[in-house]
Amino acid sequence: MAEVVSRVFSRIAGTGSALPAQVVTNDDLAKRVDTSDEWIASRTGIRQRHVAGEGETTVTLGEEAARKAMAAAGVTPGEIDLIVFGTTTPDLIFPSSACLMQARLGIAGCPAFDVNAACSGFIYALAVADKFVRSGEHRCVLVVGSETLTRMVDWNDRGTCVLFGDGAGAVVLKPDSETGILSTHLHADGSKKELLWNPVGVSVGFKPEEPNAGVKVVMAGNEVFKHAVKALDGLVDETLEANGLDRHDIDWLIPHQANLRIIEATAKRLDMPMERVIVTVDKHGNTSSGSVPLALDFAVQSGKVQRGQLLLLEAFGGGFTWGSVLLRY
Repeated sequence: MAEVVSRVFSRIAGTGSALPAQVVTNDDLAKRVDTSDEWIASRTGIRQRHVAGEGETTVTLGEEAARKAMAAAGVTPGEIDLIVFGTTTPDLIFPSSACLMQARLGIAGCPAFDVNAACSGFIYALAVADKFVRSGEHRCVLVVGSETLTRMVDWNDRGTCVLFGDGAGAVVLKPDSETGILSTHLHADGSKKELLWNPVGVSVGFKPEEPNAGVKVVMAGNEVFKHAVKALDGLVDETLEANGLDRHDIDWLIPHQANLRIIEATAKRLDMPMERVIVTVDKHGNTSSGSVPLALDFAVQSGKVQRGQLLLLEAFGGGFTWGSVLLRY
């Protein structure tokens, strides 16, 4: 008789999130640049965003979200055996934000590393962590998406400064024999980098006498919108086909919160009413890697998402990068 091989899933055991104390509304921004609440909201769906203040960093926000996720999962720092941290705004070039947060959590010895895929960072980090759990090598994995993107926006550029906010979300993954993450799908196209990028790095454009010169988000908004909608359309089809599912099988869409029009376009592709789409862009703005886990935790804490439901997480970001995670919560 052939041996029956049991499948291992990575299941989300707990979620958590963190937001800076300071809230900046569209009316607040209208005092700094030529814009208005109506102009911003009608084009993006954003009404306000949280902005990191003194002492609030990518790592401290990630730590707060991580502690909440661990509490929800009922695990201690000592049980964490892997940390994967999605961010494009690390506290330092090195050590990684994962290592810095690991120390703050009082964890020592387990592997910890960052993943930079811009706004797709959490999706990429979750996909990587899923593989480690499935391998059987790790049994309690902390996955974080955290950003302080407002520290690299040009506050004089009304086309970008109105879009971004700061925040963090986290999940704890544990192995499960019955259900959890069903599939992950990741893509990238570096040839489109100049449509959404930061043109300064350590070995390109860096001036020691002006270490922060040119560190800002540069974006061709209309082009990014078109590429995002097309890429996410294909991603939806790919994810459903890989799992033999119909679009109506999805209980909740939890998308990257960049622009309400992009979210609505993806929902339309799924023939999904907006009542089954988690939307936080109005309250948080675009928090890059923090976006999807923040929305996921909001959905869990509000009681909208229930155990056993089928969730589609997806994101699109600079690189270009894009990806999805289909999971049974």
